[in-house]
Amino acid sequence: MDTLSYKTVHANKQTVQHKWYVIDAEGEIVGRLCTKIATILRGKNKPSYTPHADAGDFVIVLNADKVRFTGQKMQDKVYRHYTGYPGGQKTYTAQELMARKPNDIVERAVKGMLPKNRLGRSMIKKLFIYTGAEHPHQAQKPEVLG
Repeated sequence: MDTLSYKTVHANKQTVQHKWYVIDAEGEIVGRLCTKIATILRGKNKPSYTPHADAGDFVIVLNADKVRFTGQKMQDKVYRHYTGYPGGQKTYTAQELMARKPNDIVERAVKGMLPKNRLGRSMIKKLFIYTGAEHPHQAQKPEVLG
């Protein structure tokens, strides 16, 4: 009797190969762009995806200041954070945040799509966001992602 033995392969730090991707965010809708980014950071685009391991790739986002919202979200969407002091709740509309820190819009959206634990905190460190069309990661030979 011929017995075949198949073994489930789980990704870990030693076996995973991290690639680098570049995404041009110019004219992209924030939510749709960030779901693509979160999928790549988690490694769900790979056949070797393992939920408990960081098998994702590095992502470089260019032109983050040129993303767009649909409908009236630019005026209506509210971002909040709390400073830790009494009366220290700060609120900004998407338009105000885009003027002050355009990278924060993409970063907050992606961070909200990742796990809320130490694995998610290690995944967000593989995201690099830039407002211009240039980035300092040419040595990693990143692939352009459409």
